[in-house]
Amino acid sequence: MSGAAGLRRVGRQLPMVGWLWLLWIMLWGSLGPRVLVGGAVVAVVVVVVFPLPAVPGWVPRPLAGVRLLVRLLADLVGSGAVVAWQAVRHGPRTRAAIVEVPLRADDDLLITAVAEVTTMSPGTLVMEIDRRRRRLYVHALPVRDARGVELRREEVRSVERTVARAMGRSDGTRDSGGNPR
Repeated sequence: MSGAAGLRRVGRQLPMVGWLWLLWIMLWGSLGPRVLVGGAVVAVVVVVVFPLPAVPGWVPRPLAGVRLLVRLLADLVGSGAVVAWQAVRHGPRTRAAIVEVPLRADDDLLITAVAEVTTMSPGTLVMEIDRRRRRLYVHALPVRDARGVELRREEVRSVERTVARAMGRSDGTRDSGGNPR
């Protein structure tokens, strides 16, 4: 690979270089010059030597990514408080349900991201992903009635929309040719 091709690859992979650099700094736990420079060098070398294939059609949207992060943090705090209250108030009698959630997404990366973000929120756990039927099966806590089940479904659908926007898709779906609708 020529030097120019390597520089172009690094340029296209700047978000990955940044992420690897940040990970390096966190692992070393220091902001010393050797850690900062060494981490940048290691990140660039990793991206050049071990290139990841491009994900066609995905254009990350930073503002939507920030919204996703804010939503995730709000969900962590809010649902954590709800789960804690249910545990204190009802103890082992807290009611839960397994909720089938149909997804609009037809992309493995998007479905995986939705499942991960959903599982990170206290009170929810993705138990199964039915890729063929595009369904998530989510264990949700607390769920008292049919209205609670529908509320949980809508929460997961909302996560799907937020993740799709952050990943550069308006709704996460594709047409039969693999192109975004």
